[in-house]
Amino acid sequence: MPGVIWAVGTGMLAMFAVCGLRAVDYAAGGLSPALEGQDIRVTGVVSAMPQVNEAGTRIRLAVEAAHLDGAPVQLPPRIEVAWYGGPWRDAAGLAELQRQPPALTAGERWSLTVRLKAPHGLRNPHGFDYELWMWEQGVQATGYVRAGSKDEPPQLLASTWRHPVERTRQSVRDAILDRLAPPDSDPDPARVRIAGVVAALVTGDQRAIDRADWDVFRATGVAHLMSISGLHITLFAWLAALVVRALWRRSQRLCLVVPAPSAALVAGVLLATAYALFSGWGVPAQRTVIMLAAIAALRLSGRRWPWPHVWLLACAAVVVADPWALAQAGFWLSFVAVGILFATNPIAGGARPAGARGYFYALVREQWVVTLALTPLTLLLFGQVALVGFAANLVAIPWVTLVVTPLALGGVLWAPFWSLAALSLQPLAALLQWLAQWPWAVVFLPAAPLWAGVMAVAGGALLAARLPWRLRLSALVLLWPALAWQPARPAPGQFELLAADIGQGNAVLVRTASHALLYDAGPRFSRESDAGHRVLVPLLRALGERVDTLMLSHRDADHTGGAAAVLAQQPTAALVGSIEAEHTLQALRPASPCVAGQRWTWDGVEFEVLHPLAQSAGPSAARPNTLSCVLRIVAGQPPAEGPAPPVALLAGDIEAAQEQALVARGAPLRADLLLVPHHGSKTSSSPAFLEAVQPRTALVQAGYRNRFGHPAPEVAQRYRDRGIEVVESSRCGAAVWSSSAPAAVRCERDANPRYWQHRAPQRPE
Repeated sequence: MPGVIWAVGTGMLAMFAVCGLRAVDYAAGGLSPALEGQDIRVTGVVSAMPQVNEAGTRIRLAVEAAHLDGAPVQLPPRIEVAWYGGPWRDAAGLAELQRQPPALTAGERWSLTVRLKAPHGLRNPHGFDYELWMWEQGVQATGYVRAGSKDEPPQLLASTWRHPVERTRQSVRDAILDRLAPPDSDPDPARVRIAGVVAALVTGDQRAIDRADWDVFRATGVAHLMSISGLHITLFAWLAALVVRALWRRSQRLCLVVPAPSAALVAGVLLATAYALFSGWGVPAQRTVIMLAAIAALRLSGRRWPWPHVWLLACAAVVVADPWALAQAGFWLSFVAVGILFATNPIAGGARPAGARGYFYALVREQWVVTLALTPLTLLLFGQVALVGFAANLVAIPWVTLVVTPLALGGVLWAPFWSLAALSLQPLAALLQWLAQWPWAVVFLPAAPLWAGVMAVAGGALLAARLPWRLRLSALVLLWPALAWQPARPAPGQFELLAADIGQGNAVLVRTASHALLYDAGPRFSRESDAGHRVLVPLLRALGERVDTLMLSHRDADHTGGAAAVLAQQPTAALVGSIEAEHTLQALRPASPCVAGQRWTWDGVEFEVLHPLAQSAGPSAARPNTLSCVLRIVAGQPPAEGPAPPVALLAGDIEAAQEQALVARGAPLRADLLLVPHHGSKTSSSPAFLEAVQPRTALVQAGYRNRFGHPAPEVAQRYRDRGIEVVESSRCGAAVWSSSAPAAVRCERDANPRYWQHRAPQRPE
């Protein structure tokens, strides 16, 4: 026993050491901060399928050479840039017309002028870790192509045969889309969405699936089936092994050289590897191939290990190849599911169930066991439970696995199979849409702490175990903390602000003891993505928050872009703001205007609108910024360390003229916390306004290296000269400020640091 413990400990230390060395080596190849924002001429090869959207094309380049002002510079080996078309504004705010990107193909060598920055994602509680994802993708710089009239034009140098797999994937994806949704016609939107699912099943291009379809798949618990998952690759390996075994047995000479079962096992793993490569070699595909290879090597060696040893060997092989898999939800979901199926398998000695009834019973039982075991884990990882997931997966798993996917893959050999695959998807899509519309199709619960989540996962495993029901029902004690968890709220008379990290825009959640107000809803990133869908809705669900009022300071897209998603998730929220009657949001929920003098009290906390005045709050205003709702929030009781109750001032995008008007009419502006007007623009934060507010802390919500240059250096210096602490979301991530401790701001990047996260350089004093 001591020898086993010593071996396990030594192995873990070695794994951590190797992981650390790999991380240090990878980080050393990152983009130099001195090169950020510079016009660099890059020669590189398109190394992945270009992704086309409404704004332009995203391309991943394998860098061959780079020059800055004619001198060679060192760039990371792999970068990702966006080639926008149409009008574009540079850092100086000057409008420029970008050349429309051509149809790019993987393997092409291009010479491009680009502006780069380090991968910098949004950091929010319970949010997606973009920087970890880019770390695993091996991309160490992102940016955009400079293709304006003043720039050296992009130049296609050659069409190479490099990255042949990506070229093939792209041609297959384009062929599927051309056949099922021809670009020269006006196809039904439903057909376009079905075409995207077929393309994803064949090539692994998950971006081809419409966002609305992803919402349905997640609500019904079948999202794992709609891309190249471990299940698909395992099925492919099994089918390939069956075919090879049947063909191998026809040759007596081959059987004498290598037994048919061994040949089928090797062929299954090799063909599954080829399929995983064709599907994009994503992280789930890599894990599955490594697991299959480890199990195949064990069987070929003649060893018959107990299932826990086999399971642990597969886990160890995946972690050694990719240590960062431990930070991915897919790793835990897949291996916990496999482990539970191993542990609860009642079939001894590899016996098969008899007849169709036996197979159906086995399918139902395995799906029920996996549902019981994975529901708590899904709750821990995603904060949701798909109550219709059992029924949906019971139909979707065999249908997608045995019908849709083989037809979709068969289309590579004979294109009409793609039409059959699309046809077979239509009834399934209708069924999933129907299930997703059930009132309790999916339940969202607040994110419980890790200890409660671990207890819940143990409870799920106990429920799925083959034990007497009296013992299994005791698992409810383990499940209860996660199911009943409620995040702490401010005390009566106090309030808390959470300034979400949403890039260039505003979104501040104000919470009292029993109410919540969301001030602005962040920007719209593209047709498929906005701050509401990507950040605010998951954040509100993780906090278990019911929003009473959504206040939109004014109509600009960086303040209203995520409002539609928030309103859809918060059906009882009142909409207030400076948006015109013709605004599209008015069709979703009628909005009442915010007008100076409006007051209300929640849980002892006072809210007051200071701007705009009633006579100016109309659609005739020249600039939307001038109508920004200015909201003052006052705690009902002072903290122990201060004589006056803490105050927060949310100023929207008001500019110097509105600031001066507020000062002139003696508005109560003094505040401990100020949401910096207009993200720190040169047109705001006038000296007289700052003297009137005298904040301790100034929050700036602006994107990292945003094209407007917010906050302007002279404005940031104006705050520092007055001893005001400036907290920028690009350096802080989500910022939390509480009236009970007004001198402190909690930054998500500092509270939960990770070695792979990007640290923005500090501005010079």
